[in-house]
Amino acid sequence: MNLRDEAEKTIRAWNAYEIARGADPVIDFDCIPTTEETEPASDRLTVYRQLRELRTRASGPLAVRLDADIAYLGAVLGERLPLADYVRATQGCDTAGWPDDYVTARGAEARTALNALGIGWGPTTGDDLTEAEEPIPAETAAEAIRQAADLYEPAVRKLTGADAPYTLTIETAEVDAYWAFWLDGAGDQVRLRLNLPNARFTKVSARQFALHEVLGHGLQSVSISAHATDDVAWPRLLAVHAPYQVMLEGLAQAIPLFVAQDDPILTARVRLDHYAQLVRAELHQTINDGANPADCADHARTRIPWWTDKVIADQLTDRSTDPSLRSYLWAYPAGIDWFAALADADAKVIAEVFHAAYRAPLTPPDLAALWPEGPAIGGP
Repeated sequence: MNLRDEAEKTIRAWNAYEIARGADPVIDFDCIPTTEETEPASDRLTVYRQLRELRTRASGPLAVRLDADIAYLGAVLGERLPLADYVRATQGCDTAGWPDDYVTARGAEARTALNALGIGWGPTTGDDLTEAEEPIPAETAAEAIRQAADLYEPAVRKLTGADAPYTLTIETAEVDAYWAFWLDGAGDQVRLRLNLPNARFTKVSARQFALHEVLGHGLQSVSISAHATDDVAWPRLLAVHAPYQVMLEGLAQAIPLFVAQDDPILTARVRLDHYAQLVRAELHQTINDGANPADCADHARTRIPWWTDKVIADQLTDRSTDPSLRSYLWAYPAGIDWFAALADADAKVIAEVFHAAYRAPLTPPDLAALWPEGPAIGGP
């Protein structure tokens, strides 16, 4: 058994252990599904020691992935690295953040896009945008997402060169968590879950999440699985604490800018999401620097006046106390900022990035190598 296969075996046993104890799985997408039953690891500390031993023999992409696993499991076991060290080990990028004037400028872009739709900026902006996006009943959301995926699939396949087939299953869930939509799967099987308490279904959100979840995460993961041969150096088990998430989440959030430029309300939503993610990044930094939660909330509300105390409180909690989210949620602002900038790049560069991203999981250094002139990932 080669070293990568040893690592995959260890990660599978760790994943089985977490599932057996009712915790969140470690594997988010399995690029090499197997029918063999996996024996759960005995405990987390044993896995931690195994990962560290593997790391002493690893190099290249395997070493990068093992660093992420070790840092994340260390955090689960109680270790609390400084934010910059933790995110660099797990997400593969820095946490420099974005200057105030840059965040303000992205907010101005969002306001301009909303104003063009007749939507003002204030305490009711969120509700006004939802109304403009045309709400639909929850029971029709799954079919609306499927129809939108069918509509955009040819354009996404042309952009990415992806030719792998997939089977999509859509389920509903009721979970007290930050997410409204979540996609996972194995091989060519893709599962999309709709978290009913958090999801607000509209005609626009159906198009957005068809692109984000189904044709972003789903088709991308299936396409990567199709290229996950025995020759690849990276572990073929994707996880949200690993340094591919900046690419995965950035691409999924920004893809309407590449294939739906003629949809002003959808692109306005992306511009607003870009700004909101930068504000979330400010909260991510300040709460981990020991700031007062009330001061963080006051700042957030000056940026986005329709955010409620509950929304802000959940953001602060997730980004400071949860070992997975303290890492993973940084991928959203880092990713969308880079891919939103890529939308204005040369067409050849765009094609090279998207083709590469649908063949292997790319780290932030991989993205920077494909587009050296791009912005610093994680902030300047």
